[in-house]
Amino acid sequence: MHPKLHNFQIFLQSPDLQIPTQTITLAPTQTPTLRHLKLSIFSHTLPSLYFTLNGKPLNDSTPLLDSQITPLSTLVLRIRACGGGGDGGATGAESRDCYLKMYAEKKPDKVDPNEQRLSKWLNCSLSNEPLKEPCVVDFLGNVFNKEALVEALLGKKVPKAFGHIKGLKDMITVHFSPIPGTESNRRSSAAGPLFQCPISGVEFNGKCKFLALKTCGHVLSAKALKEVKSSTCLVCHVGFSEADKIVINGNEEEVAVLRDRMEAEKAKVRVKKMKKTKNGDAAPNGEEGVGFEASRLSGTKHGIDVKAVEKASANLEVHGKVVNGGDNVKGVSNGVAKRFKAVDIAPPNATKEVYASIFTSSRKSEFKETYSCRSLPLGRN
Repeated sequence: MHPKLHNFQIFLQSPDLQIPTQTITLAPTQTPTLRHLKLSIFSHTLPSLYFTLNGKPLNDSTPLLDSQITPLSTLVLRIRACGGGGDGGATGAESRDCYLKMYAEKKPDKVDPNEQRLSKWLNCSLSNEPLKEPCVVDFLGNVFNKEALVEALLGKKVPKAFGHIKGLKDMITVHFSPIPGTESNRRSSAAGPLFQCPISGVEFNGKCKFLALKTCGHVLSAKALKEVKSSTCLVCHVGFSEADKIVINGNEEEVAVLRDRMEAEKAKVRVKKMKKTKNGDAAPNGEEGVGFEASRLSGTKHGIDVKAVEKASANLEVHGKVVNGGDNVKGVSNGVAKRFKAVDIAPPNATKEVYASIFTSSRKSEFKETYSCRSLPLGRN
């Protein structure tokens, strides 16, 4: 304990209250604690004020005769900071989730379903540009600008999602009915839908189902086709069947039905081509064709007429003699013409190999390619 003193002096200062340094003479009997000292300075006790000595806070119950408080000591009066006492400040008990969420990755903004639907119905499925004439649809109901799709086909830049489109035969040119007064807003889809059903007036915005007809290409709403039951187009009166209807921008089930129908039609075309290649073209009088070689080379593509081949096969000249009917002609058996060879018309005193070498290299080379050498022998390169 500090030795008993009747009076001693201390220095008091308060930077927070802007009180300059003062000298106070204290009597321990009158102000035994720091609380009494605070009451001697202020008229009432302020719990927000506290004393510090050498940077250490002191309680209000600390006696002035404490060994820490010596004569000529400097007491600093400070203001206690608010918070931590249920007054709305931080208590240190908050969850760390609020801080973790601040630095967590931000989730992408949710896409407005209405904007996504409008973009699908008002823009090209390939270039995402606003629809403009001429427009086409594929067999799955996707709508394209014809110019953008043709450019992608020519540049071989068609995405895998549209890999079923190989050429013009896989697209159908459609005819949209523009909404009156929207001709000036066709450069941008932000103004809203540009087309409508020519019968019911329903806007082409995805809220109602629309169908494209294969036979004529007109786009009508399902509502109009349901109310006016007809087997012909309501615009141009061209007949159509149920298989000619293509649902535009349909759901997954509708697209699956259209895909199955498209695959079935492609399978029919392949079977038809295989039968045509296997059987050959039939003659007008019901007789068989001229055989596989003739059928393979026949047609307008090669400029060969089947009738002319049959006629020529019946009038071949063998050793200066012409035999009609083709019964005794070399190279003709059962009405079927074989492939022409030069040795078949070789002169009587000529060797067949020598005569054939005039037209083609009939002598096979004895040179064989190996793994280490794939070059041609000398005299052939």
